[in-house]
Amino acid sequence: MNEIVINELAAELNIKKEQIKAVLQLLSEGSTIPFIARYRKEATGALDENQIEKINEKYTYYNNLMERKETVIRLIDEKGMLTDEIKANILACTKLVDVEDIYLPYKEKKKTKATEAIKMGLEPLAKLIMSFPTKGDMSSICKIVPVEEAIALENTKYIISEWISDNAYYRKFVRNYIYNNGTIESKLKKNAVDEKKTYEIYYNFSEKIKYAKSYRILAINRGEKEGILSVKLDYDTDYIFNHLKTKIIKNPSSFVTEYVENAIKDALKRLIYPSIERDVRSELTEKSEDTAIDVFKENLENLLMTRPLTGYRVLGFDPAFRTGCKLACLDEKGNVLHKDVIYPHEPKNDKIGAAKKLLELISNYNLNLIAIGNGTASRESEEFVAETIKNLKGVYYIIVSEAGASVYSASKEAQREFPDYEVQERSAVSIGRRVIDPLSELVKIDPKSIGVGEYQHDVNSKKLTESLDYTVSKVVNNVGVNINTSSSFILKYISGLTKPIIDKIIKFKEKNDFKDRTEIKKLANDKVYEQAIGFLRINNGTNPLDNTGIHPESYELTNQILKDLNLDIKDINTEHFKETLENVDINSLINKYHDEYTIKDIIKELKNPGLDPRTEAPAPILRNDVLTIDDLKVGMQLKGTVRNVASFGAFVDIGLHNDGLLHISKMSTSFVKDPTDIVNVGDIITVYVDEIFKDKEKVALSLIKND
Repeated sequence: MNEIVINELAAELNIKKEQIKAVLQLLSEGSTIPFIARYRKEATGALDENQIEKINEKYTYYNNLMERKETVIRLIDEKGMLTDEIKANILACTKLVDVEDIYLPYKEKKKTKATEAIKMGLEPLAKLIMSFPTKGDMSSICKIVPVEEAIALENTKYIISEWISDNAYYRKFVRNYIYNNGTIESKLKKNAVDEKKTYEIYYNFSEKIKYAKSYRILAINRGEKEGILSVKLDYDTDYIFNHLKTKIIKNPSSFVTEYVENAIKDALKRLIYPSIERDVRSELTEKSEDTAIDVFKENLENLLMTRPLTGYRVLGFDPAFRTGCKLACLDEKGNVLHKDVIYPHEPKNDKIGAAKKLLELISNYNLNLIAIGNGTASRESEEFVAETIKNLKGVYYIIVSEAGASVYSASKEAQREFPDYEVQERSAVSIGRRVIDPLSELVKIDPKSIGVGEYQHDVNSKKLTESLDYTVSKVVNNVGVNINTSSSFILKYISGLTKPIIDKIIKFKEKNDFKDRTEIKKLANDKVYEQAIGFLRINNGTNPLDNTGIHPESYELTNQILKDLNLDIKDINTEHFKETLENVDINSLINKYHDEYTIKDIIKELKNPGLDPRTEAPAPILRNDVLTIDDLKVGMQLKGTVRNVASFGAFVDIGLHNDGLLHISKMSTSFVKDPTDIVNVGDIITVYVDEIFKDKEKVALSLIKND
């Protein structure tokens, strides 16, 4: 472990060095982040997943930074040009870009105007000019080189320009000045065609670089890439020039002053500005991508934590026009009871036959919830369903996001799961299951296709994939998985499990249910078992502890605690058992057994064995009637579900075909920096109609009630 890096991390993250060392040690031993967060609290001081992830991420960055510093120091030293000052400056760098700025003058350069001028023997003249002589004139000093005066002066300038450009201090000053004081501007490109006016607000746009919003940067980047927008950075070049002039020109009275000023201008225009602008835009893009990915991660986590609707028998309804609406009748566990198709819409328009069939299915399979996909023909299907069930008691419908359903339905995995089903039939099953157990269904889909991000196609694909996979893994392990009902899709996110082990688990389940966690141990090595087993649940097994988040390594301690409390594990769900645990003196147990965090977790798990944390989320809104835009009035109060959160606001399902936009400016009477401070995906919120745009079928919403 690098002590210097650890010290840096401790200061930056405000985490004790001992905690950081413990995390790094556990990671080096092959422990996963979910395992460390859940079962190694004593070692880490109860750091959570996000803190552990941040330690891992930052340690990698700073380690790479340290390695690059050492490499640059070595390379400069090999040239015989390393000084104590240069070394100290390199070691003081906190960013890779600063290290590269210092290294720039010592790099082996490709052919440049300056290198060619040096080959001409003009470097002595450049050095003489930069000494700012007061005796003689330009003609006289040019005599020291074997080149005609005009050519010598023209080419010597390039050497001086490169020296200026290679100066780390000057580059850092220009970079910081542009970032802190410049603006980013975009205009509609001449002869560009923006048919849908997607980028209309950026046709004549300007914003301070320092305060530029991430979603605007990504939108501008995309518009530029598509050839619709031209983009530039604007800043005070006179100020930068005058500042550099004061630093570079040591003797203003020298006859070379004007010449050097021209060299400064050349260095800025030809070398520094293009390079620094690329750096600044690259930094803006990277920061914007990180923000977009963070928004996506948070939205995804909240979506995956959507509360399952238990106890409902669901009809998965995949809307369509020409090919008919595909239906899948599901029991409470998501098993397919029956599949069918109806044609209530154009071109067949068999509303009577479709209604009859729908009512028959509801009756025959005791269905009480219809999950309608929000894709093509969704609005028409909602109206048809609402009309058909309006006289039925206890039967409701819900609009479900189809995002990613078609991708999954056409996948090889879906084909293996339902080999005899058509693509749309598989979609109907997926839509229905998203209500019964959202997590188990959504893990089958590439996270990027779930539809809760912003500008996801404009960010670093590798970074996005890694971040989203981590988020899915975090949620899956937080919830836990019933191994006997789990699919290979969800098992791949369990801490430590590998594909060969998953294949063994699936093969075992084809013949028998798991009755005991020890059976799983026979299928995996000790490390895999250690990492995974706490997140795998066995319901109705031989040991009630196997249906809890208590790790088998703590079973002995758990049994000792139960013995101290005169409790029998067989009575785990009884009132006496729970009441005893409610009144337990935890401090006395901690004093006796010392493992504070482990004991607290054991008591928590024993109180609520197999508790699904998703049950704490709000229940989805069920409907039995259609809301149209004609029903709305400005100021009307409505209940809605947050479907997506972006940097500029949130999209809320209020029962219309299109989600309403809740702009960040309408979330509070006070300033809101981040929409996620107010709302999250899956939240059930009360909103007020702010504006109605009937021609566009869109609604603007507000959290602020106007008196």
